[in-house]
Amino acid sequence: MKTGRFLALSIAALAIAAASRETCASGQQLGSASQPVPRIDSNSLKAHEQLVRKAKQGGIDVFFVGDSITRRWGATDPQYRQLLENWNTNFFGWNAANFGWGADRIENILWRLQNGELDGVNPKVIVVLAGINNVGVEPGGPEKVADITRGLKTIVEVCQQKAPPSTLIMTAIFPRNDNLAVMPTINQINLNLEHMADGKKVRYLNINDKLADTNGKFLPGMVNADQLHPTLKTYQVWADTLKPIFTELLGPPAKVDHAPPPTGDPSAMKQMVR
Repeated sequence: MKTGRFLALSIAALAIAAASRETCASGQQLGSASQPVPRIDSNSLKAHEQLVRKAKQGGIDVFFVGDSITRRWGATDPQYRQLLENWNTNFFGWNAANFGWGADRIENILWRLQNGELDGVNPKVIVVLAGINNVGVEPGGPEKVADITRGLKTIVEVCQQKAPPSTLIMTAIFPRNDNLAVMPTINQINLNLEHMADGKKVRYLNINDKLADTNGKFLPGMVNADQLHPTLKTYQVWADTLKPIFTELLGPPAKVDHAPPPTGDPSAMKQMVR
């Protein structure tokens, strides 16, 4: 039964991806961040199914979504054990669940949100960190900034449609130091993101001044050797800025937690059971 569902999902994803390419060929901006696009590799499809099952378990008050920066914080992969411990230390009792997936662009996150991962969840808070993979390592002009901004705005709209009572916390894109030349692009997108927030149902959270200097260069101990993914120290800074907001919106953390168990990379799990 699971095999049949996975095959059906794979065929549907391929069809959507093909349709997206056809639309681009007929005039739509290539790589538009505001148009949902599935990841069609088998591991990403398995991860999506895994996250849909997580969503259906319910008990989620805080819904984190994003790419690998988000995913690593709440994943069961052995190499991220310390990050998961930090996640539990900071968020236990707030019923927080992690829906990040590595290498996702904004359009991939949109597809996941529109295909079951947010259906019926009705979280009270949604934390979003997205866009770093759309920025990439090459500086971009106004068109690139505008496209990524539209994609982030579409995430806001989809979240509001799927979970109207929720408060969104839109996190500013973190610096990336594998090419500092992209920092002006990131800064402009973050400025646009700030303008989307109303301070009530859509909040803007920018911790970059605690992570990096005025040029966007990470402070010591804040980033891994790849100059992209945060260290435990950075995640703690993020947590310290989120917890007062959670307390405001949800009250103090409870002594029990009802969120579904954390998940991990399906390919890594497969290797562990061999």
